[in-house]
Amino acid sequence: MVSFTKPKIRLPHQKTNDIGLIRGDYDGVMSTLCAGCGHDSVTAAMATAFFELSIEPHKAVKVSGIGCSSKTTSYFMKEAHGNNTVHGRMPSVATGAMAGNPHMTYIGVSGDGDSLSIGAGQLVHAMRRNINMLYMLENNGVYGLTKGQFSAAADVGSISKKGDVNIMKPIDPCALALSVGATFVARSFSGDKEQLVSLIKAGLKHKGFALIDVISPCVSFNDHKGSTKSYAHTFKYYHKAVHADYVPPSEEIRASYEDGKSMPIELHDGGIINLRKLDSGYDPTDRASAFAKVLESQESDDILTGLLYIDETTPDMATRNKLPSRPLNTFPYEELNPGADALKDAMKEFG
Repeated sequence: MVSFTKPKIRLPHQKTNDIGLIRGDYDGVMSTLCAGCGHDSVTAAMATAFFELSIEPHKAVKVSGIGCSSKTTSYFMKEAHGNNTVHGRMPSVATGAMAGNPHMTYIGVSGDGDSLSIGAGQLVHAMRRNINMLYMLENNGVYGLTKGQFSAAADVGSISKKGDVNIMKPIDPCALALSVGATFVARSFSGDKEQLVSLIKAGLKHKGFALIDVISPCVSFNDHKGSTKSYAHTFKYYHKAVHADYVPPSEEIRASYEDGKSMPIELHDGGIINLRKLDSGYDPTDRASAFAKVLESQESDDILTGLLYIDETTPDMATRNKLPSRPLNTFPYEELNPGADALKDAMKEFG
């Protein structure tokens, strides 16, 4: 598909961040996704989060795999470094890049097909190593780029656009992340910008692997009656575990809990539904409790959103492996290749 550059317009008195950039400086090329795609809302949230955190675009790295979601790295922060990798292999490319320069801000964008099928092993080991990156998993339950086949995230009983019924149990990315030791696990919805931006900001500042599973409806192949990843279904059943907000400049999540409160949501047809918040005793630092809550939500129609788990005590991969304090590309050749004599001296230690 052809992409078009967005016009850059800077209006007088336009709000700037701490480094003098406007929100438009964090845009990319025009989106070629279907009108109404949840992924475009996620892209806008990511650009807003980077803008509000005043992250310099040239100090950020965007990586993606293959799929509709993986195209979105072109649609925000055009001045950032980027690598659109092969199907399911984005985590290993991100690992290599981060090992070479751990001082950049890394964000991976992938989908449920790219991450939970061909890329499941890659994702698991990136979480296990606690790579310092934010991993946005845009979850719509289908392979939208190849016309709507069920993905590994499709719920039992989901009906495809052509009428097929899914009979296989889904892989829940949040349950998977909790089981392999991810240190930041969250779920959100593309239609909830306020929550999503806060979670993205927190994930970008978390030192370690941060997974955000975003329910992001596919308007072309999975937004019909019978789909559990549609806009209508998600608006009706999603519940906020906690109200979480990121408070700069400290790297922490502050949460306030309100029992019995309701939140009115206007649906596309003009109808109003009320979403209630869950119990105030939820503790996002308790991995066992988080895992139990995720499994509990699988047995009901609830779509649990918010910060599900955070661990700020486990060292990230760069810290654990004592990676150098400067990027590898800044080392002179003499330091990288000290010569045969230096190698002989080093080998004597193993003699």
